Amino acid sequence: MQQEDTIAAVATPPGVGGVGIVRLSGDEALVIADRMFRARNGKRLTEAAPFSALYGEITDAEGRTIDEALALVMKAPRSYTREDVAELQCHGGSLVLRTVLERALALGARLAERGEFTKRAFLNGRIDLSEAQAVMEIVGAKTEASLRMASGRLSGRFSEKIGGFRDELLSMIAHLEAAIDFPEDDVDELSVGDVRPRIEALRTGIDALLKTARAGRILRDGLRTAILGKPNVGKSSLLNALLREDRAIVTDIPGTTRDSIEEYADLGGVPLCVIDTAGIREAEDTVERIGVERARQAAEGAALVLAVFDGSAPPSAEDREILSLTRGKDTLFLLNKSDMPSSTGWDTFFGAAVPDEDILRISAKTGDGTEALTRAVTRKAFGRDASFDETQLAADARETDVLRRTAASLSSAICTIDDGMSADFVVIDLRDAWETLGEITGDTVSEEIIDEIFRRFCLGK
Repeated sequence: MQQEDTIAAVATPPGVGGVGIVRLSGDEALVIADRMFRARNGKRLTEAAPFSALYGEITDAEGRTIDEALALVMKAPRSYTREDVAELQCHGGSLVLRTVLERALALGARLAERGEFTKRAFLNGRIDLSEAQAVMEIVGAKTEASLRMASGRLSGRFSEKIGGFRDELLSMIAHLEAAIDFPEDDVDELSVGDVRPRIEALRTGIDALLKTARAGRILRDGLRTAILGKPNVGKSSLLNALLREDRAIVTDIPGTTRDSIEEYADLGGVPLCVIDTAGIREAEDTVERIGVERARQAAEGAALVLAVFDGSAPPSAEDREILSLTRGKDTLFLLNKSDMPSSTGWDTFFGAAVPDEDILRISAKTGDGTEALTRAVTRKAFGRDASFDETQLAADARETDVLRRTAASLSSAICTIDDGMSADFVVIDLRDAWETLGEITGDTVSEEIIDEIFRRFCLGK
């Protein structure tokens, strides 16, 4: 990437809004913005003080007003990218934003790539790679717990933990290499035997992070959850209850839901990507058959299944089919309609293979059983011990893979010591662990991985 380029992009989401922002960053950001912005007080943006805002108009090539706007001035290195940055805040219509952006491009700016502003912040040393990823985690946060995790990572809490691990590795490497290189000198030698417990402690810390990796991925991406059941058991009512809004149509007519509805819900801090599916039954037409097939596919691809049954009616053949579809899946079995008299047959329906704690009586209509359902979902998502620091969780597959490879290198170092091999070989394993761990913060990561990470960002960020 040519960082000498000045880049520009719309920094606000597409659509109509009260305010829209066009952001510029680079050596010519203020010069370009100054040529298209006319301040009411006659002041030039290039002469404005850092962190100042000027009111005026954005103009076209002929000097005609495109829109009234505020211009924010941030000068290097005290800006998001550590470059000169100008933000033009105008009205949030798609046409006006496109016109302002095209004007900036005509004056010499280049359209920014996805995530290029944050990429420049990383390359210029303002944030590390983990903190850069946290930017998009904040944008995509779906619950307060998700936001706490992302905010903590952006503030450097997770990076500090990784940095502490790397410092400990470097300390051991330095002492061992000093003993290897200068055996005749009176070096404060750290023997291989002394190193072993320190490596064990380090591996324990890495293993503790790995145990929370699933929680981190759930907080970041959501727990994919399928609502499964026969028609008219209350699946759509349950979806509406989870979302706290009337998202799905609820009627007494069987087969109302014919396609899958996918929405995010916040259940006790757990972000659920909830899929309401068509009722499982012998379909009466082609459209319903497609819906039923999609329901089966949703159950197959879900991390958690909420199997809903009508507790006010006896179990049916369709209920037994639903039960069979949950085999091998992490499932909560919900006996809905607890506000009505319960029917017989459910005490023995699930069998000994289903734990009692996974069978819940609820009422999607009245909200009865919601607290128990929240506790059960939290247990399924995070395990029985849900006490963890959200700010220090591995949040994606890449970081989890790095931690696994680091743990493997530490285990290899311990085996090397136990096999009686020399310090040289121990250093090789420790240095491998140190370099691998640096991939999280970006200290040792390849340019290809950096490019791939920032390609996932949105334009303008």
